Amino acid sequence: MNPKINEFFEDLSKWKDELTVLRTFVLDCLLNEEVKWGVPCFTHNEKNIVLIHGFKDYFAVLFMKGALLLDSENILIQQTENVQSGRQIRFSSMKELIDQEATIKAYILEAIEVEKAGLKIEHKKKEEYTIPEELMSKFEIDPTFQAAFKALTPGRQKGYLLHFLGSNNPKTRIARIEKYTAKILQGKGMTDCTCGLSKRMPNCDGSHKYAQ
Repeated sequence: MNPKINEFFEDLSKWKDELTVLRTFVLDCLLNEEVKWGVPCFTHNEKNIVLIHGFKDYFAVLFMKGALLLDSENILIQQTENVQSGRQIRFSSMKELIDQEATIKAYILEAIEVEKAGLKIEHKKKEEYTIPEELMSKFEIDPTFQAAFKALTPGRQKGYLLHFLGSNNPKTRIARIEKYTAKILQGKGMTDCTCGLSKRMPNCDGSHKYAQ
């Protein structure tokens, strides 16, 4: 167990017991756990397999490449029509979770085999730029963030994409995405000051604090 994950659970106010049990189901499948995108993410050979997270009306296990699973029980949920890779199994009670323990573990083991086989999702890409896998994962987890990114002007999107792609280290790319999440949600580009202007524009004197 990762101590950072323990801290995550200590701070939970909703679905704490349920997500704690779900965590044990995932760890039974011998995955490593980390904190990514602000939630517990479970990996195999440093590849993201599943994450667990809670919402107002349900909690869920999200399979990062869920679209590649057979889904023999027909229980995987696509969050929105724009989500290409990730799929959830949702729960609304402890009983529902316990009843599906065997199914959850079977799906996780299948997801591990998908990763071992090197299977990949053919994501739709922008015509001019490749979208990094880490950003696609953020889109899968947070449709609100995806909508905010797509609402940016093409120039702002390009600036972020070039910055995120500027590192070959996946952890660095994740850190860069998290650093600028707040600005993207505010509809701002990398060089936009909190006054709404670009710090390169003559009307901005550069004395403002910049959103990070």
